[in-house]
Amino acid sequence: MSGLRVVPTWRHGRERLYVCFPDGRNIAWYDREAARVNLLSEDSREDVLEALGPFLTGPVAVGPPPVPTPAELARLALHPDDDLAPNRPGEALLVALDREPAASHRLRPDPRRRALEAEQTVGEALDRLDGAGWHTLHSVPLPGGDRVHHLAIGPAGLFVIHALHARKQRVVVADPMVTLGRREPQPLLRRVRADADRASYALTAEVRPVLALVGPAGLRLTAPTRGVRVLTDTDLADLARLGGVLKPADVEALHAMARDRHTWSRV
Repeated sequence: MSGLRVVPTWRHGRERLYVCFPDGRNIAWYDREAARVNLLSEDSREDVLEALGPFLTGPVAVGPPPVPTPAELARLALHPDDDLAPNRPGEALLVALDREPAASHRLRPDPRRRALEAEQTVGEALDRLDGAGWHTLHSVPLPGGDRVHHLAIGPAGLFVIHALHARKQRVVVADPMVTLGRREPQPLLRRVRADADRASYALTAEVRPVLALVGPAGLRLTAPTRGVRVLTDTDLADLARLGGVLKPADVEALHAMARDRHTWSRV
């Protein structure tokens, strides 16, 4: 066999090198991150490895593509309109601001902008956990117009995270009330618990609530909060240090279930 070409591509942020016939048909691909050459035909092993020779870095596994897991098959069967995984942090606010921008004559900043900043900051912090075996969904819609800001699924379990803009303000938490600066206290912890309860019902698994404060000048808890973690955006990486309760296959299965819009239609 001769004339094989190596074509680099990117899929989901990962580089793959495809080995192709002159007519464009694929015969194999090399996944650098997994250090694996996937062969569509065992008969072509030697020719494929010769073509990939200049690109291989260190030892690699060579063999047929791995069989898709049930979670991967569920993802492949999901209609793009029903897949929540592509949602950006603050997706619902981004759409709302695009449809109805703030009036130019407003004397005060649009509060949606502060809320969006909070969700984007928290979302970016959670997305950085991906390399540690976590998946995060953003702006998960719930019936009645509500939504979960963020749902994190990883070895330590499932967490609903509510982002709160607290830039340069002192925060006092007196369960269930949360006070920002000189504003009126709000029963925010009640809302976060309710979101976690709805997520637990939808996913038939324990989901723990987290309140994430973005940029507070100070934080004071008057007493331990019942079942709710109160963290700053810079502390969210601590979730990855909690003890493991889910196996990788469980994380993938729960993520496949949670990313389906229909999962949330009856909560």
